[in-house]
Amino acid sequence: MKGSIVAVCVSPGKGERKKNVGQGVLVEGFGLEGDGHGGDWHRQVSLLAMESIASMQAKGLDVKPGDFAENLTTEGLELFTLPIGTRLQIGEDVMLEVSQIGKVCHTRCAIYHQAGDCVMPREGIFAVVLKGGPVKTGDVVEVLPPLAKETSA
Repeated sequence: MKGSIVAVCVSPGKGERKKNVGQGVLVEGFGLEGDGHGGDWHRQVSLLAMESIASMQAKGLDVKPGDFAENLTTEGLELFTLPIGTRLQIGEDVMLEVSQIGKVCHTRCAIYHQAGDCVMPREGIFAVVLKGGPVKTGDVVEVLPPLAKETSA
């Protein structure tokens, strides 16, 4: 299964809309270079499908990639159906591993107050960077199965 990157978004802090900068560098064990969400934790990179954003646009909201604080906006993949551990290869070099599906929003964001709903807690996913490298709009995203876990006898 393959999709593509339609936006690469960053912001200096957490919990704020991000700006589509079109390209960036994913850093192994950290996340997107220059982004406030980066760090040594399980939610290094956030992803949301353009199809999810379109569902909010259909409700009359003026939203675009980055408005849900996602780092990577994709197209052609139903991200929230991917199991934890699924790997995402972006372009030739980058490898992510899905670490969380959705999230709990402890405070209601501006989008929730505008629409009475927000798609990110249900359909956004998070990943860790297994192998870093450049990422840009138009890159192919290929869904790969989780790595087999080694068992000891």
